[in-house]
Amino acid sequence: MPDQPSALLLDPLYKLHATGPSHPESPARYDAVTEALDREGLLKKMTRIAPRVAADDELAMVHSREYIATARRDIQSGARDLSTGDTQVSPASLDVALKAAGGVMRAVEMVMDGKARNAFCAVRPPGHHATPTRGMGFCVFNNIAIGARHAQRKFNAGRVLIVDWDVHHGNGTQDVFYRDGSVLFLSTHQHPWYPGTGMRDETGEGRGEGRIMNYPFAAGAGRDEIVRVFQTDLVKAAAAFKPDLVMISAGFDSRLGDPLGRFRLTDDDFRELTVTMMMIASQHCGGRLVSVLEGGYSLTGLAAGAAMHVRTLAG
Repeated sequence: MPDQPSALLLDPLYKLHATGPSHPESPARYDAVTEALDREGLLKKMTRIAPRVAADDELAMVHSREYIATARRDIQSGARDLSTGDTQVSPASLDVALKAAGGVMRAVEMVMDGKARNAFCAVRPPGHHATPTRGMGFCVFNNIAIGARHAQRKFNAGRVLIVDWDVHHGNGTQDVFYRDGSVLFLSTHQHPWYPGTGMRDETGEGRGEGRIMNYPFAAGAGRDEIVRVFQTDLVKAAAAFKPDLVMISAGFDSRLGDPLGRFRLTDDDFRELTVTMMMIASQHCGGRLVSVLEGGYSLTGLAAGAAMHVRTLAG
């Protein structure tokens, strides 16, 4: 789809999820990304996506009804933290989280309908730690998993590839698809590190056996380890899997200098990772790719890494 624009989900409502003073997952992250994309001229270049609220039935493609009710009850009661784990919330957090998940579904629709060749979703709160039954790790709902299920349900995308280059293992996404088989999930992440999951022998079960690919690396890992995995193992696995849609959990806390990670990726490494993902999407599914923001807690690092990623997507 060479003539199709790239799309961007970016809305100031994502700043309304308040996490308290000095919390690393702060509204300032939204500003950092927005300002960087503006400096690059990308806000004018890309087609904008309007957020929408995800319905409970859509959340239930991934999350249990009990957890959905718990998250709603916690937030509406005025709690400062989800009762299920380490996720800080505020009165606006439910609406924001629903519109993060709904916005990612909108991005999936634009890409699957051919209205955009790819999309970047600059959403808060992040999602990849949210399991079917638990919000944790700054996450309320698993935005990328919901987007993948939406592609499968609405567009008959039989096979979805999800890669996660966040410095933390995407345990929630793994849990959703561990016994599924219709999603190939690959994660590179620091170990030992939060949340402590994602060992090499976690490869899926039942129909999902072999569809989970984990690459835990020690602190200090960078291009030689992570980019190599994408350019070799992932390219080979994708060729066998033949995805109908490619999705990225784009965490920029794997960048050099992040306060919550000890990886050493550079902005040029994020460019190469993005090029690899675009190549896989071009070879197997007409270029269809949706990228969803996860972590990244150095504001300058997040801004630089995200700008490089989105500039590469937008061509």
